[in-house]
Amino acid sequence: MNRWLALIPLAVLAALAVLFIGWSLKRDPAFKPDALVGQAVPETVLPLLSGDQAGPGNLDLRSAGVGKPMLVNVFASWCAPCRIEHPKLLALKARGVAVVGVAYKDEPVATRAFLDEMGDPYAMVLVDREGRAGLDLGISGVPETFAVDALGRITAKQSGPLLDDADIDRLVASMQAPARPAPTRR
Repeated sequence: MNRWLALIPLAVLAALAVLFIGWSLKRDPAFKPDALVGQAVPETVLPLLSGDQAGPGNLDLRSAGVGKPMLVNVFASWCAPCRIEHPKLLALKARGVAVVGVAYKDEPVATRAFLDEMGDPYAMVLVDREGRAGLDLGISGVPETFAVDALGRITAKQSGPLLDDADIDRLVASMQAPARPAPTRR
């Protein structure tokens, strides 16, 4: 009887292994969740990066675009893929695309050193030391970039570094809000 009791944990482990294998075979590894696409940018108040300090001013992520389309790029100085995508962000700035940076779980001194070394492509940088904006945006890691239209709605998302010009063009095109019809009199 004791021998049979010793086999129960092994049977449970084997059952869990079968369940995990079955789940992983049905899972699409290319799937990237875009839960916030079509919704308003979360209201997350963060301090602005001023020199190598956070603050003194705070800004709501939703109002960062001031009624204009923008890209919100979540990055960090310690992130290797962020270094790889940085030239593409500088090119977007040269094209006149407004990019708002969110320094995710990073110290302001390290963020400033990173921007001084690589160049600053951002219209402004918000400091997210605790990762609140990352949670509100539902990011899975850095870098991630969100296209936001002039009405403050997220229109597209890119998980991972911006490397492909087609992905960049897709983000920029999606944030251009369609023309709204003029109000009519009745």
